[in-house]
Amino acid sequence: MDLISLFNLNTFIELLLGISLSAAAGFRVFVPLLALSVASVFGHFDLPTNFDWLETPQAVIVFAVACSLEIIGYYIPWLDHLLDIFATPAAFIAGTIVTASVAPEMNPLVQWTLALIAGGGTAGLTKGLMNTLRISSTGVSGGLTNPIVSTIELIMAIGLSVLALALPVVAGVIVIGFVIIAIQRIWSFFNKLSSQTNETVSPSRELG
Repeated sequence: MDLISLFNLNTFIELLLGISLSAAAGFRVFVPLLALSVASVFGHFDLPTNFDWLETPQAVIVFAVACSLEIIGYYIPWLDHLLDIFATPAAFIAGTIVTASVAPEMNPLVQWTLALIAGGGTAGLTKGLMNTLRISSTGVSGGLTNPIVSTIELIMAIGLSVLALALPVVAGVIVIGFVIIAIQRIWSFFNKLSSQTNETVSPSRELG
């Protein structure tokens, strides 16, 4: 694939599909993988040869089981925070995989670099935003509202995965807007956390 064909309309649409599924992975790691696997098994989407393992009934079963366990785990108090520790890097990996799997035939170096930046980056930002919301929810309610956050995450993961496969351009535009908001919210969260830390440290120094 040359440089000109790399930026054609089909490639752009496939990239939007990839980042949309990646964003869904930030909400629930296995939901977009399951959706992509089901869609490919039923012939809705044709994956590259090196991703044929996603187009098997066995992959559908594995992702369905993993998806079910992930969903249940997020409704168990305090286990949701433990899952976030493992789900954050897993979301980055899942986002990279789904973006690479829907990318057109191209140089592998370009393909995986694009997948890491666009797919993994989008999934990481989405997951980072949801982690901050869960921490805030726990701080305010002691964890009582966390099931609501988990339900919203699940709805977003399913809705975004289906929309990405049906209308990738629409899903992509929504995700781009969401990514901008996610960057702003995460930046604001860490600035606030830094300010609180400085306020805590300053009185201690004065007393010393």
